[in-house]
Amino acid sequence: MTYIIIAVCLFSPLLILWLTWRFPFLNKVGTIIIAYVIGCVLGLTGLIPDTPEIHKVQTDIATYTIPFAIPLLLFSADIKSWTQLAPSFIKSTLLGILGCCLAVTIGFLVCSDDNETFAAIGGMLTGLYTGGNANLASIKVALGVDDTVYIITSAYSTLLSAVYLIFVIVIGKRALRLLLPDFKYDKDNSGGSVTVKNYDNELFYGLFHKKNLPTLGKSLLLTIVIIGVGAGIAMLCPKDMFQTIFILSISTLAIIASTNKKVRNMERTFEAGTYLILVFSIAVASQVNTNTIGNIDSRIFLFITIATLGSLLLHVLLSALLRIDTDTTLASSISLICSPPFVPVVAGAVKNKAIIGPGIAVGLFGYAVGTYVGFFLAKFLLLL
Repeated sequence: MTYIIIAVCLFSPLLILWLTWRFPFLNKVGTIIIAYVIGCVLGLTGLIPDTPEIHKVQTDIATYTIPFAIPLLLFSADIKSWTQLAPSFIKSTLLGILGCCLAVTIGFLVCSDDNETFAAIGGMLTGLYTGGNANLASIKVALGVDDTVYIITSAYSTLLSAVYLIFVIVIGKRALRLLLPDFKYDKDNSGGSVTVKNYDNELFYGLFHKKNLPTLGKSLLLTIVIIGVGAGIAMLCPKDMFQTIFILSISTLAIIASTNKKVRNMERTFEAGTYLILVFSIAVASQVNTNTIGNIDSRIFLFITIATLGSLLLHVLLSALLRIDTDTTLASSISLICSPPFVPVVAGAVKNKAIIGPGIAVGLFGYAVGTYVGFFLAKFLLLL
């Protein structure tokens, strides 16, 4: 049974990628969400047995995929392009991160009845809403968060993020225009100065094409080196800090590596990293069972609701103070909270393709800093 579980986790993403290719509307839903749905179905229907041995296999898969995924996701990060963003996008990004931190802190103060657990949830939410699921998973590993708490946090945040996305697409622009100015087309906001190579979309065209295999091999080799160096650095620290130092070290080393043009231009590294995040997502979500669902905590749900809706509200209010336009605020907010693939969806909803390039770059910046912001906010919350 162990080998079957490993095969399901490793190869289910191939089914997901085929589904998003065969049914384009699923690509708008997002591969991560589909992975969680498949994992939850496998767990809730009993197709994957709920035994300690199987649970250990699922946990091991989740634990080992993250160190490989993080460098692959960050290799394509173009730090120099962040400085080319229009000033309004830079301001909006920083305000979005600040708004998220404030919303999480408010939610923690209102809902917490177990500081350690809620601080960990706050850290994961901050990583998620400033970077994405990769940061959520990284902080989970770095803080040693219980699998059940992680699953509940991920499930609630996915549900609320979907509600948020629908709001943005349907009435977001009309609602925000009550407080924010309209977008102005000028040279700073043209969207043409920022390109994000290696980040086409979530369709993963050509990921496993034979012409890309040599490059993927090189990127995996570099990833292994980074993991080795990161582990070496972590081993120099106290044992109880190993996971934390390890995750932060490989994130930092990957960002440093991305400053090398050859590394940054390696094809399909982002997609390969996202594939591993899909493996992680299925391994974690398949641990959901009726006992997990039955132990839902209303305080956690309220906490995540305050964090999700509060992040948007505070971001909008802060943007209003600095007179940042509606489209820029929406693009940066959706990129931070829901991840970069949703920026084109929002751009279509507001009929402004100029925000796509900068909006995606905002999300990639979030991927790079989200783990740090979430980790340190979790530690800060413990002091309150």
